[in-house]
Amino acid sequence: MTDRAFAVVRAGALTTVQDLGRSGHAHLGVPRSGALDPGAARLVNRLLGNPVGAAVLETTVVGCAVRPRCAVTVAVGGAPCPVTVDGRPVAWGAAVRVPAGALLDIGAATHGLRAYVGFGGGVAVEPVLGSRSTDLLSGLGPAPLTDGAVLPLGAEPAVRRPLDAPPWPGLADELVLRVRLGPRDDWFTQGALRTLATRAYRVAAASNRIGLRTEGPPLERAITGELPSEGMVLGAVQVPPDGRPVVFLADHPTTGGYPVVAVVREADVAAAAQAAPGTVVRFVPTG
Repeated sequence: MTDRAFAVVRAGALTTVQDLGRSGHAHLGVPRSGALDPGAARLVNRLLGNPVGAAVLETTVVGCAVRPRCAVTVAVGGAPCPVTVDGRPVAWGAAVRVPAGALLDIGAATHGLRAYVGFGGGVAVEPVLGSRSTDLLSGLGPAPLTDGAVLPLGAEPAVRRPLDAPPWPGLADELVLRVRLGPRDDWFTQGALRTLATRAYRVAAASNRIGLRTEGPPLERAITGELPSEGMVLGAVQVPPDGRPVVFLADHPTTGGYPVVAVVREADVAAAAQAAPGTVVRFVPTG
């Protein structure tokens, strides 16, 4: 292990290495995985002059703390949170130089769920099927961070173009998901489809990187038989036997045996990464 690395001091609730995912392997049963909020991951890398697909850390709720073995430029984005270097507050959403041996602490999210920690040169763990992402469902990629783990860093970019005002999006109080009905909307009653389109749901505490589970009115089935396993895509809204919709996220399975009533537009899926339990969810059919 070279000095271009960092040691994990506080792993947090769930901190994983993520890039933009391993697309193109669904036929092998391998999900895409990757950052749940890819826009935030891209912006962090832009701040550092990295390729937008460089690997970053994705933290969950309580952040993490690391100690670089070398001087390195870092940037933290995604969910707003306090950031300190050796106890001294530094900027969130900006490139910050961290000395070798200093403690970089990413605190608990003040709004949203997931913060993204980028390093100049990216996190240089070995790629698997073209990606450095941790996939919690399949087990591919590096394991979630643990206290004491040491991860390598890539070489810092020779040139970095500062961004004075990166376009960090605001985090909404409601999660509005535009959906296209189908492919199995005919398995539900017309009343169920009206419920999906007009009633409010809330994010359930059991949500994770695999899927955003909801609490709210169940959707009544018109067809009560069993459905053979079918291919699943990012944003698929699957309805298990309890009738509460589940939105499939980055680590979703590639097949499933419950009917998919609708599919969320991919542009809207990233917002689910920051939706805390209890957040109101509204499904908006768009035809």
